[in-house]
Amino acid sequence: MDMDKLVSLCKRRGFIFPSSEIYGGINGFWDYGPLGVELKRNIKDAWWRDNIHLRDDMVGLDCSIIMNPKVWEASGHVGGFSDPMVDCKDCKGRFRADQITVICLHSEEHAPAIRSAQHYWFSAMGSELDVEESNAKDFKKALAKIGPGSEGPTRTIFSPINQWVNQPEYKLFPCPTCKKQGTLTEPRAFNLMFQTNVGAVADEASKAYLRPETAQGIFANFKNVVDTGRVKIPFGIAQVGKSFRNEITPRNFIFRSREFEQMEIEFFCHPSEAAHWYKYWRDTRFQWYVTHGLGSEKLRLRDHDPDELAFYSTATADIEYAFPFGVSELEGIAHRGDYDLSQHQKFSGKDLSYFDEERKERFLPHVIEPSAGADRATLAFLCEAYNEDEVGGESRTVLKFHPRFAPIKAAVFPLVKKDGMPELADKLYRDLKRQFNVFYDEKGAIGRRYRRQDEAGTPFCITVDGQTLTDGTVTFRDRDSCRQWRVASSGAVQALRELLEGQPVPSAG
Repeated sequence: MDMDKLVSLCKRRGFIFPSSEIYGGINGFWDYGPLGVELKRNIKDAWWRDNIHLRDDMVGLDCSIIMNPKVWEASGHVGGFSDPMVDCKDCKGRFRADQITVICLHSEEHAPAIRSAQHYWFSAMGSELDVEESNAKDFKKALAKIGPGSEGPTRTIFSPINQWVNQPEYKLFPCPTCKKQGTLTEPRAFNLMFQTNVGAVADEASKAYLRPETAQGIFANFKNVVDTGRVKIPFGIAQVGKSFRNEITPRNFIFRSREFEQMEIEFFCHPSEAAHWYKYWRDTRFQWYVTHGLGSEKLRLRDHDPDELAFYSTATADIEYAFPFGVSELEGIAHRGDYDLSQHQKFSGKDLSYFDEERKERFLPHVIEPSAGADRATLAFLCEAYNEDEVGGESRTVLKFHPRFAPIKAAVFPLVKKDGMPELADKLYRDLKRQFNVFYDEKGAIGRRYRRQDEAGTPFCITVDGQTLTDGTVTFRDRDSCRQWRVASSGAVQALRELLEGQPVPSAG
């Protein structure tokens, strides 16, 4: 799939706009348009219903974006939430050192050839990639520089620039933007938190931060939930909300931005049961994406190697998706142990232990954290849904969303604007609108109206036509197969409900 085509479609059809566009925009911020806000809301609502409403062991929270700064001291964000940053002294470009990579071969014989070949760079997530699986243009260029007839190894390592700082070759590395050599500064730590001030005076005492994640609000409220929520371990607390990170290089459309939305769960359990619950959430969250349409070869579940784990984690897995720009993380599931509660207990001086009535035991619960990005999920479902095909000899662009996520559930058309058809179509539209987000359109040829809804991802179109006037039936049309069949207009609401809930599309008729 061509990422440029998707970005263009999102702008043209009102899914996603650059923020503040009339003023030239602002890097790393995006606005969701009429269709985009519905798509993203549907994803969040489905996540909330499946993980909270349909379970007996989950409750929700909505915590404030600005919290006491001591929360971030306890969590380690104030002291350690940073990325390595490098600048180009010539073009003034700024980059994350751990995401600018140089290609190195396993074979020492060919490594110098790569290093002397202008050091083709590209951001590649992951530690290894098969040559035959790579579609990175720069990677192929780099291999070509080895020279004809060379039989190099079939695997490569992507080594971040900050691992080369103390090596002589570092001075030869070019800037990814202007390509000049020897212009990059040494990496330095850059804290990603947005700082602000609370109150009328901007001084050290009024310093505060926009939250960089939603998780810490859950930990800070653990005791409140236990005391008021009538919950018993094992149980989880969920939250959906905005977070903010001053990313050095936001990129790849809405994948990495400075304002984003998270869907997070902190699941509290007895230490002896933590391994079981980690596996449960790891598998359950992966299946959720499969169920909703990411069941292709582009989706994978990757366990972290031991050297990737945070010092407090015993296990972490990433649910990854092959975006057009590379394989990247959709959601992480982490076994965090009792690190977070112990830190907040230490810094706050409050007892955050839990007394288990059945075990007659007091302990700090262990935590399993499934943490998903709502914006990344939205982008993944957009990428998976995007299709170009032909119908009746005409090309079309169609977004094949899972019906649960589709921004518009159905569109209602009168075939022509006469003979009472608009009045009948409007009545049906009003009946459907009481229960679903539907759209009414009477402008243009019927084929053109179908194409507009295909681009919006609308699963079904319902047309009032000449036959409606004689037998009271309307034409249903399926977005994916383009099949058409007739339904009594009096049963249209129920028919649409059943289709959205997964009833098979009838054969053409």
